[in-house]
Amino acid sequence: MSGKILSLVILVAAAIGGAAMYYLQVFAYYERLPEVSEITIATTDGGTTTLPVSNFEGIDADSSPIRYRACFDVLAGPSDLQAEPYPAAVPRNAPFWFSCFDAEAIADQIDAGAAEVFTVARNIEFGIDRVVALTEDGRGYVWQEVNDCGDRAYDGTPLGDDCPPRDR
Repeated sequence: MSGKILSLVILVAAAIGGAAMYYLQVFAYYERLPEVSEITIATTDGGTTTLPVSNFEGIDADSSPIRYRACFDVLAGPSDLQAEPYPAAVPRNAPFWFSCFDAEAIADQIDAGAAEVFTVARNIEFGIDRVVALTEDGRGYVWQEVNDCGDRAYDGTPLGDDCPPRDR
């Protein structure tokens, strides 16, 4: 009899722990970002340009540097910008409740050539770049990418001279 009670206690504790972990990963820590009317994008000449936007929705969390996501409408298409391209960017999944950001659909648009990815800012924090995908149909999506320095730092490879100093 006491074995059954112990098993039940273990199962209940595991269920509560699993539910808490799910909540912490999917809902906790995220904050909605205030609406913005423009996005600043890096240009090919080393400067920046401002892109007017509307219908901005964004989320971020202090718990990880790669949780930033945003969606918006743009007035200028990708061909109108002299922005710095960001090759090999891969949109990261957003929580299911942040429905404007569908990473798979954005990746499909990038692969099909219906969206172009540009640099918003490099090393906004060590090893993390912010990028924007602008689509032909006037939508924009922002997320954060782990760059080469970040990859090397997190897998233990020596950083080399091309990486900025890391604040600890």
